[in-house]
Amino acid sequence: MSFTVLIPARLASTRLPNKPLADIGGAPMVVRVAQRAMQSTALRTVVATDSNEIVDKCASFGVAAVLTREDHPSGSDRLAEACSVLGLADDAIVVNVQGDEPLIDPALIDAVARLLTERPDCAMSTAAHAIQSLKELNNPNVVKVVLDARRTAHYFSRAAIPAARDFPGKAWWEAGSSLPRPLRHVGIYGYRVGFLKEFPRLSQSPLEQLECLEQLRALWHGHRIAVHITGDAPGPGVDTPEDLDLARKLFS
Repeated sequence: MSFTVLIPARLASTRLPNKPLADIGGAPMVVRVAQRAMQSTALRTVVATDSNEIVDKCASFGVAAVLTREDHPSGSDRLAEACSVLGLADDAIVVNVQGDEPLIDPALIDAVARLLTERPDCAMSTAAHAIQSLKELNNPNVVKVVLDARRTAHYFSRAAIPAARDFPGKAWWEAGSSLPRPLRHVGIYGYRVGFLKEFPRLSQSPLEQLECLEQLRALWHGHRIAVHITGDAPGPGVDTPEDLDLARKLFS
């Protein structure tokens, strides 16, 4: 299995200014993400950024980085440009690891890449884990995913899906039901480069606009997404100053 990890890193952030450069244990957060990714079996790990400062910081820690345009509307667009800059073949596999996941499990990266190699019928791969509480299920900031028998994504939503008609207001997995738990989506993606280059050119779907979930664009246009089920929730991502404090404590 041969694949490349790409880490999108945009300097501007509304909730946490200069987030990729936030210090975690003596190194910028984006470097910590890359160091975790480099523990996977990826052929190489590259940061794709809009900032010369990030490129320079990565270089000082021995992390490869490429400079991309500042006007990309999404991380997928940025990674599509990075694939062209790196000269990756259309049939090559890349894994998109978010630049605010300093505690990402390298084994999860490998699993997402491996799944895509095993599923030629799918354009993308991603991951999910079982939801533990009703509060989590009903939280719109927690993205849920529903699968078919082959663990291909049917739909992603911020709503509580699936809805258990016979267990209103209850966690059915704690009420004696043998039905499987709902699944929380983990924001890591595997792509074939040819599809990743095509993806930014696909029109936005109405569902994507309603849910603010970019992966719904792929489903809307008929592309399949294979989902790896992991037994453990990933380490916390960093979106706020409170998240950063937690990541620093966990890292130390």
